[in-house]
Amino acid sequence: MKKKDKAKFGDYRDFILAEYKKGNIVHTGFKSNTIVVNLEEFLKQPAEDILYDLAHLPEVVLTQIDNPKWINDFAVSVVIRELKRRLDAALEAK
Repeated sequence: MKKKDKAKFGDYRDFILAEYKKGNIVHTGFKSNTIVVNLEEFLKQPAEDILYDLAHLPEVVLTQIDNPKWINDFAVSVVIRELKRRLDAALEAK
């Protein structure tokens, strides 16, 4: 990685961490546009929309089966679905 690229990455890292401190998450959207969204609002979505926004739908993850990273990405999608199901159930029980 070139020094210029490292500096740009560092700036981006700082931006992401600053948004995190504000209660936001940063992810990439259509055409790699940067999207900043409040975490609480983001979690109000159905699990499928969360996974879509984070490019972790199993259908997407499994297209990268030649890259060993798919194993953890797939596990992330399963965990997000289950945690979202539990969150929704807990909120309904209130």
